[in-house]
Amino acid sequence: MKRLLMIAYHFPPLAGSSGIQRTLRFVQQLPAFGWQPLVLSADPRAYERTSHDLLADIPAGTVVRRPLAFDTARQLSLGGRYFGWMARPDRWVSWKFGAVREGLRLIDEYKPDAIWSTYPIATAHLIGAELHRRSGIPWFADFRDPMAQEGYPADPLVWKSFKRIEEGALRRATRSLFTTPGAARVYRERYPDAAERIAVLENGYDEETFATADADRSPLNPGTLTLVHSGIIYPEERDPTQLFEALGRLKKTGKIAPGQIKLRFRAAVHDELLSDLARTHDVAEFIECCPAVPYRAAISEMLRADGLLVMQAANCNEQIPAKLYEYLRADRPIIALTDPVGDTATTLRQAGVPKIARIDSAEEIAAILSEFVHNEGERTRNRPDPRQVAAASRRERTAQLAKLLES
Repeated sequence: MKRLLMIAYHFPPLAGSSGIQRTLRFVQQLPAFGWQPLVLSADPRAYERTSHDLLADIPAGTVVRRPLAFDTARQLSLGGRYFGWMARPDRWVSWKFGAVREGLRLIDEYKPDAIWSTYPIATAHLIGAELHRRSGIPWFADFRDPMAQEGYPADPLVWKSFKRIEEGALRRATRSLFTTPGAARVYRERYPDAAERIAVLENGYDEETFATADADRSPLNPGTLTLVHSGIIYPEERDPTQLFEALGRLKKTGKIAPGQIKLRFRAAVHDELLSDLARTHDVAEFIECCPAVPYRAAISEMLRADGLLVMQAANCNEQIPAKLYEYLRADRPIIALTDPVGDTATTLRQAGVPKIARIDSAEEIAAILSEFVHNEGERTRNRPDPRQVAAASRRERTAQLAKLLES
């Protein structure tokens, strides 16, 4: 069996990031395709929040090494202050030093056939690049989403460090992987010399998790239609302002009333923003802000929802929320607030979900919400096509990764 050294900050017991699922499910599935994973992650002390609910999903016998790492802002600052270089390219750059040493030990001990590092923690690519340089082993740089973008990161020095990392990866990596066609297209245009070494490897859903989810399918709020948004609400990339404006309009015109619909935000992180918007638009009775729950409980909640809410602004047109694939597998009506020309909208339409409203249009959002409340036929039409969903399983994605590794 061949071996793959996988460098991933997002790995159990880290809690609060859907990015964990990508690496974890590859680790589970790769042996069936002839690859043994060797995981190089970070000391859990670097994680702001931890949970043990996914540790049992790591297959018995998997080699996992966790060298020392610190969160600069939480653990290396004095009075909340620190030198800028201590958090470039990110707050976990201290992870690099122990990880390179441990990675070289793993290479010496297990002789891996390939190295795989995964963003969005940019330091992972620094580690991958250094291990590739020292060993000559083929390197797969898993970007997931674009790194250096216009206006992101906002700090010019951090932006420059991101740019250097992506330039080095596109120049040296055997393959650079992105999760959406749009991101791959952007990088082929940005780095034409590397175009043939850029590939798309989308996110997906884990069928086993859905198969073992809680069998309870009772309504979340009996008698009230409940829309669930599962995951972080980013103030810019998933700005909910126009959604709350739309709710306020529907309430004022009598098109919705308390008890007809609830929007449940699960683990949104920015609960204060949501509460402020609810007060501003006088729609607090329609909103629920709920804390994070273990992964399987979140999946069970999706299966019980009357509908699932996805939000993605136009400045993320080359990105797709990882949660979207779980939404598709949950087989519930989907309310999509996104740019109709972005990758999120394209994926939804391909999966048989035609109704999409722009996230920055209160008028369009009000129309789609009103239809959801009053037209059961519309809810049915906005359910995904199971035949299209099957191809998005994590097992299918792992088969694609194995083919890329073999190539």
